[in-house]
Amino acid sequence: MFFKKKKIERQVMLQHDVLDSILSFCQMKHPNEGILILKGKSKQGTIQVTGLVIPPFSYTGPTFAGFPHSFLPFDMSYVGIVHSHPSGSANPSVTDLHNFFGLVSLIVKFPYHDDDVFAWDSNGNQVKLSIV
Repeated sequence: MFFKKKKIERQVMLQHDVLDSILSFCQMKHPNEGILILKGKSKQGTIQVTGLVIPPFSYTGPTFAGFPHSFLPFDMSYVGIVHSHPSGSANPSVTDLHNFFGLVSLIVKFPYHDDDVFAWDSNGNQVKLSIV
C-alpha cells in the first residue's frame, strides 16, 4: 500500500457562550426537542464550534426534531447539529444516526445543564467534548 490514511481522533471545542445559547434554546423548547445547526471550522480532527443557526422550517415534538436540508443555503461553516433529548437520555437513537448531518452531532439531555451535553460521530461513537 502506497498511501496509508492516518486515523484522526476527533474532538469538539465548544465555546462557552455557544453552550449557554444551546442550553437556553433547549429549555425554551422543552418538553419538545429542539434542533440547531452548529457553525465553526474543522482542522486535523479538531472541530471548533463558534456559532449556531436555527434551521429553516424545522419541526419538533416530544420525541423528534428535524429540518429539510434542501432549504439550507450552501455554507462551508456548517459542522454538525445539536438537538435535545427531553427524555433524559444522551445516547443517539437509530433515527439520529440515520439523519446525521455534518461532522458531529451534539445531544443535550434533560435537565439541560453544562454537563448534560455529549458529542457523537456518525457511527454512534462518543467524541471528546471540551468547553473553551
